[in-house]
Amino acid sequence: MANTRFGTADRGRQMASPRPKTRDAKDTLCRNVLIYGHCRYEDQGCAFNHDKNSSNSADSSAKKSLNVDSPSFTPTQLGGKKTNFSTSATPFTPRGASSATTSALQQDTGAALYKSTPFPEFAPQNYDLNTATTTNGSTDSGSLGYDPFSMSTVNQALPSTQYNPYAEDHSALTGAGASYYTAQNSYTAPSQPLQYHLYYPITATREQLQPYQRHIHELFLNESIREDLQKKSEAARQVLQAGVHLPSLQHYHSLVPLDTKIRGATNAFGLPSWVFKANSRKNGNVFCLRRIEGFRLTNEEAIKAVNSWKRIIHPNIVTTIEAFTTRDFNDSSLIFVHSYHPLSKTLAEHHFSGNRFGRPAAVPERVLWSYLVQLASALKAIHKAKLAARCIDISKVILTDKNRIRLSACAIQDVLHFEVPRRIEELQQEDFFSLGRLILSIATNTPPRNLGDLRLPLEQLGRTYSMELHERISWLLSSPQNIPAKTAENLVYDLAQHADDALVSSFETMDEATTNLGRELENGRIARLALKLGSINERPELDGDPNWAETAERYTLKLFRDYVFHQVDAQGSPVVDLGHMVSCLNKLDAGIDEKIYLTSRDHQSTFIVSYKELRKQLQGAFNELIKASSKPQASRGY
Repeated sequence: MANTRFGTADRGRQMASPRPKTRDAKDTLCRNVLIYGHCRYEDQGCAFNHDKNSSNSADSSAKKSLNVDSPSFTPTQLGGKKTNFSTSATPFTPRGASSATTSALQQDTGAALYKSTPFPEFAPQNYDLNTATTTNGSTDSGSLGYDPFSMSTVNQALPSTQYNPYAEDHSALTGAGASYYTAQNSYTAPSQPLQYHLYYPITATREQLQPYQRHIHELFLNESIREDLQKKSEAARQVLQAGVHLPSLQHYHSLVPLDTKIRGATNAFGLPSWVFKANSRKNGNVFCLRRIEGFRLTNEEAIKAVNSWKRIIHPNIVTTIEAFTTRDFNDSSLIFVHSYHPLSKTLAEHHFSGNRFGRPAAVPERVLWSYLVQLASALKAIHKAKLAARCIDISKVILTDKNRIRLSACAIQDVLHFEVPRRIEELQQEDFFSLGRLILSIATNTPPRNLGDLRLPLEQLGRTYSMELHERISWLLSSPQNIPAKTAENLVYDLAQHADDALVSSFETMDEATTNLGRELENGRIARLALKLGSINERPELDGDPNWAETAERYTLKLFRDYVFHQVDAQGSPVVDLGHMVSCLNKLDAGIDEKIYLTSRDHQSTFIVSYKELRKQLQGAFNELIKASSKPQASRGY
């Protein structure tokens, strides 16, 4: 069997333990005994020791010149044969060695140069990313410089400017280098915008429809109008991020800055001013607060000048609510409260914030006439109340809708300059000059601060627009000494033809709004029916009856719910037909005599019922819920 397994005798000799060259074989334990526990050639002439318990093995290990227990080699002197190695050479220091080890190596003598650094053996344990492991296995007390699972290192490279959803140009605010809000620590990514397109997009539709047929998108509000209203609703409910707090002013809370600039504006009022949005605790409405920074009120009668502006209600004037002083900003500030118009922008932002490298297109003349008509109407209401606007500036007229402007920041100048009274007639004449200067600035695309001599812009205006507009602007800019005193009534009378165009446009807008309101009226009826059905179907219990929703007419309403919302085709796939749902609910609301076939899910119960009967059953079941909810609660006897 040995021959079969190992072949010839020569091959067996090749598998024997090798003979030692320098030591006695009798003192060396055979490798076959160490590996297999026995030696197959012990009786065939193997020269090694086969006794495990022999003490010669221990003695032989002690006689070895080098083993794991031998002391490290340390030369006694470096003399003798001359080599290229110098004792003054810089010692080799592994990367993982600490600074203390490096300093010790530099101070030791040449004998210490040959001492190896005791590196710890690798012992895998619970691996932690926060434990720093440097080169060659040495550990450091610090943490990792970069954590791939943390955004802290990314935040350091991102701008620390607070995201402002009202800014037209976010890059300008980011490049300013200063934080928009105080106490800003790190960059916070803006929240994802709302998905405004909630309905299925309008695709190719059939053109040849019967008189009683309608497209599904005709049942809902116009897409652009709905999106614009939702954006305004979102802006009105905008709040600051967590950790950024502004003070509450009297009963106004949740302040949100609306300015897109870093520093307060000082051009119009002579003092820094800031604009905020805030909610009122009295009625829950949203208002616009304008803060005049650093104003000290010396006369209490000055604040009463706002009462005259509260009585002016005009569609082209932002309504003034109240004014008060506060020290909540750690200074003396004057606060004016006005009506809030979400997503509005000033005419300066609308006409002078475009491309800086290209010449903007000229403003259409009909738009300029529309601005002139609306502001003239506002001046008529203000001058009739024996007041002066004193705020007709391109940065104080806001655009709230398409070509719909309003005069904002009213009553502020009356309070700020209360100690320096002026004749009301003189101030009203300045209103006409400011109006002409505003229209001229927009028409020539020249900021008001760059107008200078008005003769050159007027010549440019005459070359671009009609002579009628040129004459009207020239009349507004003319000196009061050369012509009779200008009045708002005369201005409105001269603009009668263009006022008719504005009136026609407003009527068309009102007709469109009425049409959209009618569509929402239909949707409101459907929503009420869906709410009633939802409160009745699958109700667990009523007045102690767990089967209330499954008995009497409530069971028929349950089957009707399946008929409207849970239809399937022949293969059992759901059928989502919005037209079928809207049609059935409209018929239910009208209570017509049309009959429908209702069947249970197990096909064991069938009903033929009319919409008129279903309407009565729905109203009766809902009245039961109303009665049960209005019952007085019985005493629990606690």
